[in-house]
Amino acid sequence: MLNFRSSYRGYPDAKLMRLITKGDEQAFSVLYDRYGEKMHRYFYRMLWQERQKAEDFTQELFLKIINKPHLYDPNRNFSSWLFQVAANMVKNEYRRHSRQPEITSELPLDLSLQENSFFECSDRKYFKKELASALNRLSDEHRQCFVLRYLEEKSIKEISEILECPEGTVKSRLYYALKKLAKSLHLFKPESY
Repeated sequence: MLNFRSSYRGYPDAKLMRLITKGDEQAFSVLYDRYGEKMHRYFYRMLWQERQKAEDFTQELFLKIINKPHLYDPNRNFSSWLFQVAANMVKNEYRRHSRQPEITSELPLDLSLQENSFFECSDRKYFKKELASALNRLSDEHRQCFVLRYLEEKSIKEISEILECPEGTVKSRLYYALKKLAKSLHLFKPESY
């Protein structure tokens, strides 16, 4: 059984989804191994840094894959589709709770927004706390674009697909998110994203 599962490891996501549509549990296990941790991290960042909520949402996301694999369009990038489903789950949770997600200081230490370092700060813990506070003041749309671009390292095109909006809108949201963050943190004037 382990050898059979490991033989699936090289399969592209779309092929794994075709196998899942046929009820193949091994294909699902490989896909879960590939994306489970990444999706948990995304939910954790977007849903008030609550570990249990992130775990619940990750499980719910993968249950959707098991129960409705036919909803995946094999002509689309699987990762973008998966993040789109996750982003919709997050939006629904925001509406349900009518509150903004809190981003705490649990941000990557090496966070940079441009090729040049985003900050030259000796007290990174203080900076991360200030950045988390500034992120919490962003609108849901700006925060989501920022998280997908700079923490999940998605391309503009992928974010456009995930959020189902034009690439120009994504660029605009990123520009204004960076501008607001820069103003909040008194750092720099963003020129690129």
